[in-house]
Amino acid sequence: MKILLFINNLAGGGAERVVTTLANFWIHQGREVTVVTLGSENDDFYPLDRRVSRVSLNLAGQSRGVWDAFRQNVQRILALRRLLRQIEPTVAIAAMSTPSVLLALASCGLANMCTIGSERCYPPHAPLGRIWGYLRSKMYGQLSAVIALTRESAEWITAHSSARRVAVIPNAALWPLPDNPPAILPQACVSFGRRLLLAVGRLEVVKNADELIRAFAQLAKKHPDWDLAILGEGPERASLEAIIKDQALTTRVFMPGIVGNVGAWYAHADLYAMTSRSEGFPNALVEAMSHGLAAVSVDCDTGPRDIIRDGIDGVLVPPNNSAALVNALDRVMGDATFRGQLADRAREARERFSIEKIAGMWDALFHELSPADTVLNIKNKSSALNRYGS
Repeated sequence: MKILLFINNLAGGGAERVVTTLANFWIHQGREVTVVTLGSENDDFYPLDRRVSRVSLNLAGQSRGVWDAFRQNVQRILALRRLLRQIEPTVAIAAMSTPSVLLALASCGLANMCTIGSERCYPPHAPLGRIWGYLRSKMYGQLSAVIALTRESAEWITAHSSARRVAVIPNAALWPLPDNPPAILPQACVSFGRRLLLAVGRLEVVKNADELIRAFAQLAKKHPDWDLAILGEGPERASLEAIIKDQALTTRVFMPGIVGNVGAWYAHADLYAMTSRSEGFPNALVEAMSHGLAAVSVDCDTGPRDIIRDGIDGVLVPPNNSAALVNALDRVMGDATFRGQLADRAREARERFSIEKIAGMWDALFHELSPADTVLNIKNKSSALNRYGS
């Protein structure tokens, strides 16, 4: 079986980690896997197994207007189509909205190939613009199926596109996480013996880190042995640093940037927090819980409620309710017994979202979509899984 995975790039990000995780797992199952990006390999952050074929189309870049954008996208479609005809994958999968549209256009008329698009966020919260939105609504019907991460996203895609088959497959959680550069030890920021409230995500408006910092500011005096660390990088850094300074928290709140050894931070932390305004299916939340961290999360439209079992392995708080966030953090930070109970159940995320379980959902979809003469050879799946696990 040949699998082709297509994405904009493999720079740090949730969709990029998902593609890398699936590619590495499937190559361990003995399948032929090719990862294709518009961008350069020089942008790669997540490591691929050396047996995975890596192809860069080197056709990323900003356009200089409508006609330049049209010209560039025609080049991308033609380059991807040539590659599809050359490799002849059994299944071609695109990650994210615009790559899914490009795959639909590039694969038109190509036989004996399953084509699968995927949405990595809740579409209403990430509008594509008039042209791409129109293309998505029309071209998703050319794909064999479209993957959504949550039921809400699947319902939106069904209602707003021509997609013939929409399946819900969440992201898998890796445990333990592999270490990548750059490695920054938690002890470089947080002193020995102090408790750590941890958040992970891009420093962008949608992640709403300013609300977390302000909530922590209200709790800092009551919980003098706690510090806050926010891992990630982005355009909101200067604004967030100004808030930290204004709240006199420069010795209590740390933003070390992108770290490659996130697993070490999960292991060191005492509680995980997420305050996003919007999510698709937050990988970091699943990873944190898999590492045994209780979590407090804003219950934004999609994602957290599919991961956290409220009161069992974490706490969900209503969106746009700063007081509820402060109260939830206060309760979990101040009650070690309750926090430990949540953490014990949080570890169940390792099985709930294991790569074996999620890959099984993909396999079931492949079987459903594949014609009889190309049905996948998954009879020895269990032995392949055992090889991967060893």
